[in-house]
This record gives sequence, C-alpha cells and structure tokens, in this order.
Amino acid sequence: MFYKCSKCGKNWQYPIGKCPDCFCGLERRPSRKVKVIGASQSKVPTIMHPETPYFVLVLEDQNGNRWVQKTTKEHKIGDYFSVEPVKNKDGVAIWRVKYDPLEAIEKIIELIGGIKIDPQDEIIILPTLIAPKHPYFASNTSPEFLDALLQYLKKQGACPEKIKVVAQSFDQIPIEASVQKSKILDVCLSHQINLLDLSKGKFIEKNGYQISEEAFRSDLIINLPILKLDRRAGIKGASENSLVFLKKESYLSLKEDNSASEKIPEIVQKILPNHLTIADCQNIQKSNGFTVFAGLALAGFNPLNLDRIFAEICLEKNLPKYLEKIRIEDIDVAGRTVEELRYDLSHF
Repeated sequence: MFYKCSKCGKNWQYPIGKCPDCFCGLERRPSRKVKVIGASQSKVPTIMHPETPYFVLVLEDQNGNRWVQKTTKEHKIGDYFSVEPVKNKDGVAIWRVKYDPLEAIEKIIELIGGIKIDPQDEIIILPTLIAPKHPYFASNTSPEFLDALLQYLKKQGACPEKIKVVAQSFDQIPIEASVQKSKILDVCLSHQINLLDLSKGKFIEKNGYQISEEAFRSDLIINLPILKLDRRAGIKGASENSLVFLKKESYLSLKEDNSASEKIPEIVQKILPNHLTIADCQNIQKSNGFTVFAGLALAGFNPLNLDRIFAEICLEKNLPKYLEKIRIEDIDVAGRTVEELRYDLSHF
C-alpha cells in the first residue's frame, strides 16, 4: 500500500495523514500488479535469520512504487509476484503490519476468501477486554486495530447503527473500567458504534451451556482477540476469547472442569455459531509479561488452527491440550509462511 498526494503527486509507503508540502489528504493506492525486478539469495545464517537459504526480492507495482520483501520461495527477475488465498475454510491467513493495520486487515480478509456485507447485516465484534490497562501493555485488543476494522467494515457497506462491540467481565472488575482504560470506548464513540455488556442480555441454553443470545441474532460475528503467550496455558488467543459469549457461571464452571481442554473445541466449533477471527498480533505479551513487537495480523474461520499457527510462529512448545493434536502440516496457510515468520520471531 502506498499513499499519494493528489496535488503534488508525491508518494509515501506509510500513512502520514497529510502531505507535508501541500497539507492535502493522501489517496490510498494499493499494489495490485506486482513484478519482481530484483532477486538475491542468502545462504549465510545470522542471529535474526538463522535458517537459510532465504530470498530477498525487489518488487515494483503497477504505479512504479518499489519495496523489498523477504521470502522463502525462489523467484526470478521478471516474474509476477502474487499471493494465493487459502484453499479451504479451515485455512489461516497471515500478513505483516508495516505501518497501516487497515492494509493488513484488508489483505488477510482477501486471503481467506473475503466477506460480503449487506447494509442491513447485524454485526458484532468481540475484542479481548480482560483488564483495565493502557494499550501499551497489550492486555487487550489495541484501539488502532479495532479502529482499522471499523474503517474496513464501513468501506464494505456496513451500517454503523448495525454494528455492536460486545464484551463482559468474568471477575470483580466491571467491564466499563476495561473499556475505558483500553481506549476501546474512544474508538466506539468516534465511529458512533454501540457498546454492549453481554452479561446484561439474555442467554440461550445450548448443549448444557448458557450462551449469549446476541451470538445467534447476528449475521456476522468477528472475534477480534489479541494473541499472547502465557506461562501456564502456553498461549491465550482466539479460542479462549470466543468463550466470552458464555454466561459467567458457564465460563467459570468450564475453567474449573478438569476436562475443559476436551470441551473447548466442541464449544468453539460446534456450539457457537460460525465466526470470523481477525487476530491482533502487532504487540504481544511474552510469558514473562513483557511486551514485544511482532507486527502481524492473522485471520481465519477456525480459531483453533489460528492459535496453533500462532504458537508455531512463536516456537511455543507448551500447548493447551486442545491444540496438541493439530498438526501444522494439515493447516493451509496463505500470505506469509510459518517458516519465514518462525525464525523472524525466534528472538522471543
């Protein structure tokens, strides 16, 4: 994605808001037709890139914009560079977040086959909201990531009055505190989006679990977790965040159940309605609580596969039991390869 000033014609590869020379707004110009104009192969391992060989490409789009990209696949000068979408609904799309989260969200949704939105569709968004902490702690979904998703939905024709951001608290801290401290409230107010506390709504019994009625009344559910590493659970991500649709009593009883790991896949894949997961993986918490920059966004309709891919990228071996049986080789991945990112993030 490049950004062009409509007055002076200058281009930038990052969203600076306005042209510093003309003070005019910039036009977003996506790269549609990309060609390889330079290629090199590296066989020398380094601390940041221990696995070789890998390839560094110089790419040029239809507007003459150029940039460099690392890949594990060999290309020749003159080849057209393209990224194939996933082949099935259980696939996972991965993309780099360079400067603009909106660009990454557009790309990963495209790679999973896209979504069609009618202006009358009821849409609910479920961000991670577990603690009243500032965004830089990476405890909750970042406000910038939610803002980018809302921009995308509006561009696709979604009506703001039909969109709800939902959450609920499973501890003694009111959800209002987390919504405000995380800056999620500010984003919702700026887009005129309704906020809903699920605990104050109705619940429906499904297979012995009380699940929010909102999940079954919506045309599109978007699970918007922030991915993180955890000392006990290994990872906390998409699958666990989707459990927020459970009533508090059902959620707590599940957490106390010794066989919870066996029940989570059934709840996520069979009891809850089918939903799209768009995961925030820009800044993530390590198992020691410190935050590191990962610069990624992931998407897919299977949150279990998405969590498994995230664990593999971070070289996390302490997996929840419900992920242990999922083999990386069985997951169709589009966008960036697991091998490429796994070693890029090996300094975790």
